[in-house]
Amino acid sequence: MRDKITAPLQKVLAFFDNIGIRYQLQPLAEPSFLAGVLIKEGGLCIDPEQLTQPGDLLHEAGHIAVTPTAQRHLLNDNVNESANQGPAEEMAAIAWSWAALVHLNLPPEFLFHSEGYKGGSEAYIAAFSGGGGFGHPLLSWYGMCEQSSAADGYPQMKLWLRP
Repeated sequence: MRDKITAPLQKVLAFFDNIGIRYQLQPLAEPSFLAGVLIKEGGLCIDPEQLTQPGDLLHEAGHIAVTPTAQRHLLNDNVNESANQGPAEEMAAIAWSWAALVHLNLPPEFLFHSEGYKGGSEAYIAAFSGGGGFGHPLLSWYGMCEQSSAADGYPQMKLWLRP
């Protein structure tokens, strides 16, 4: 299993270790929302053998990160169903994942790959690369970053996990 851990994946996992996103490398016998990754009780179960898009880890971690600490343990598999997350949390998770991507100095296509985001990957790349995007006002409201207009504002983060 460890032989499937590429340099970018290793970088993402080290980032998770650094900020406190729990994860476990393990085979996944059950199908998951995204290939090779499953949210379970507020942490990530990752199967490097099945993981086709390592950038998906940033998005799923975004769901964990933008959930208040007291509710994080409620997150399981499809967060819309398990923790009643909706469009606001989805947008915040996408904005968080872009901030993580920038922090890790990975290419936009790592996160917004062609197989994801309902065919909108190129539009997302254009929006976030151009300093726009969406969801980051929520991150600012959560106290995780300054507004994007600030010198040290989004995509720079003050907190990677919502208190």
